[in-house]
Amino acid sequence: MFPEYRDLIAELKRSDVHFLHLFDKHNALDQRIKNMEARTEAGTPDEIEVLKKKKLLLKDQLYGMLQKARPQG
Repeated sequence: MFPEYRDLIAELKRSDVHFLHLFDKHNALDQRIKNMEARTEAGTPDEIEVLKKKKLLLKDQLYGMLQKARPQG
């Protein structure tokens, strides 16, 4: 996710507890969705769709935080 922000993501994960929480929650949702799609975890198509929407919302929030934190130049 956001390879162009790799260094900034690492910095924010160390310095911003809220960013770290959202980042970890996004990754956990991503893994859960993959498990459901691979049928290693139970989940209906509707449940998967809801999780994907939650994941996208988290991604949008993380992107907004990255935009605010990035050095201007």
